[in-house]
Amino acid sequence: MKIYFSDFFNVSIDQLEKYGAFNMSLINDLPLFIDPFLLFGSKKSEYQKLHDEILKYLTFLKSKSEEGIKDKAQIKSWYIFSEVKQNWFGYSKVGNSGSGLGEKFGSAMSSSMHIVFDDLGKEKVTQSSHLEKAGLFEIGVGKDNISDFTTNLIKDFLLTYTETFAKKHIETSLLKIVKVDKVYFDYKLERWMPKEFTLPYIFDDYVILTPRDILTKDDNWINGNDLRGDFSRICNSIQNEQLRHQIQNYFQKKLPKPTKNKKNTQREITEAIQATIRQYPEIIKWYIKKKEENKEGAKNISKQRVEEVEDIFIRKISLFVGSLIDKTGFYKISPHSSYDEALKRVNFLKQVIENNDGYRLFYINNNPIKREEDLQIIYRLTWYASDFDVNRETNNGRGSVDYAISKGSKDKTLIEFKLASNSKLKQNLKKQVEIYEKANNTNSSIKVILYFDNSEFRKVTKTLKELKIDNKPNIILIDAGQKKSASNEK
Repeated sequence: MKIYFSDFFNVSIDQLEKYGAFNMSLINDLPLFIDPFLLFGSKKSEYQKLHDEILKYLTFLKSKSEEGIKDKAQIKSWYIFSEVKQNWFGYSKVGNSGSGLGEKFGSAMSSSMHIVFDDLGKEKVTQSSHLEKAGLFEIGVGKDNISDFTTNLIKDFLLTYTETFAKKHIETSLLKIVKVDKVYFDYKLERWMPKEFTLPYIFDDYVILTPRDILTKDDNWINGNDLRGDFSRICNSIQNEQLRHQIQNYFQKKLPKPTKNKKNTQREITEAIQATIRQYPEIIKWYIKKKEENKEGAKNISKQRVEEVEDIFIRKISLFVGSLIDKTGFYKISPHSSYDEALKRVNFLKQVIENNDGYRLFYINNNPIKREEDLQIIYRLTWYASDFDVNRETNNGRGSVDYAISKGSKDKTLIEFKLASNSKLKQNLKKQVEIYEKANNTNSSIKVILYFDNSEFRKVTKTLKELKIDNKPNIILIDAGQKKSASNEK
């Protein structure tokens, strides 16, 4: 069964590990992305050079922004990039296609460069500027945008990195000379230029390898959640006493006055923090300074997160798929309707998770990993070798479902995965399926609910009884609780 880069290109996992590359899935994106801070914080000169090149390009963009960019063609040329889907990382639940960097990102960045990067190249508080700053201002730039932009700006390095490995370790028949667009920027011509590479080639496209030591999961090291969560300590670290007092005074004024019986809610506190940061963006510089002073922390956390992804989505998935083949005949299912096929696969998953140690997928060091996204990706990876279409439905204004399994326009089944611990589970079960079915022109749907202990099981069964759907065959409960053998897991 072929799932990973090493499977498709006949290279050993040891060769990839020795080279430092991540062994990604070529069936579905994995939830990793490149964090530009890991380039800045690295001791490797080639990574530091990449970070310098990112800042050089930002300096170019800032100069053009200050001159005033009125031509939409320039914004398109300098800011708008396709997602580098060939690295197989990101947030796609099906395949490896993402949205990339469109006009919204281009407009947000081009109009805000002078605000976000006001001290670019002239930093007094921080050691350097950082692309991630754009995600700390409320200008519509998120972590996925930062990741896509970073990947595009270092694409020449990534392609060269891949080509070097490919020529040494991969059979020539599995390689192809490819002309890639927008590889490097010519500052004289002020345009992005193409370049040719010899690359691994499959599914009518090339593949890009990525060094594992520049990858992370969940959030950039510099991120808005940390900024808001550590707000008080950041403000206290500001050396200018007058500024520090002004910030604290402004923050207190933005907080609604608490009463004897009512304290400030977390939402009110967060809104006051955001208002204060908008008024005093200097806070961001002191936050980044704090982050810069803990480079080793950034590297250690990213390493831990990458190992977590490898543990769940490579080592355990490989064992899981192997058990599906050896113990259940999972891939020999004779398909009938999309509903029958999808339901059989869910029930096989239930059997393997509950009875064949598949529950181990959801634990790291005996601690449960409760993420609906993990279950969704696991389910997608098990649809290899099927002639059914497995897609994530587009959001049609009524929300999007996790997956739509179809065979032709008249045979479609919707699948939703939920955790029993989800606070909105009852609301979802009560209304969402009916809305989704109507919006997607189908009356077939399956709900899969994952629970980890008896209290969660009781909560789910109570909810199902209250909604009078406790005997529905299309609602599947899966027990991911640790079995007795779990004490032996390391």
